[in-house]
Amino acid sequence: MTLQMRQHLLELFAFNERTNLLLLSKFEKLGDRSECVRLFGHLVRSQQKWLARIRRDPGAVELDWWKPEIPFELLDPEWRASVRAWTEYLADKTDEELARETSFTGFDGATWAATPQDIALQLNFHSIHHRAQIQAILRREGIAPDFVDYIGTKYRRIG
Repeated sequence: MTLQMRQHLLELFAFNERTNLLLLSKFEKLGDRSECVRLFGHLVRSQQKWLARIRRDPGAVELDWWKPEIPFELLDPEWRASVRAWTEYLADKTDEELARETSFTGFDGATWAATPQDIALQLNFHSIHHRAQIQAILRREGIAPDFVDYIGTKYRRIG
């Protein structure tokens, strides 16, 4: 059976939602959680900005990748809402629509183009990057992060 791109992207967003929420649950144990909160909030803002771009929201250009910073108490609901917005967007698209370029205004005011599937993949890869940074901070503080490798959701014991 061939996995279709839309279904693959929905699975990736579900995986990232679960793993990032596991990570977020560790923030309570940190003495200074400001950098972790900043990085996690950036993931939310990135998902919001990219979705606004591909929906051609006129306010997308003004959205910032980092600000306003999201307070710790709001990270969970803001993260869930940003993932839900993406999964609703993806669920409404065909593989063909996800592979069709869309244009947006970039950081420099120029018009750029990318496919929604590549943007969705970027968001998930970007999440992995910052999750690793947060895990390094947790480890430095003596807090063991959960096992969040993607393959851990796929492999199975057969012997």
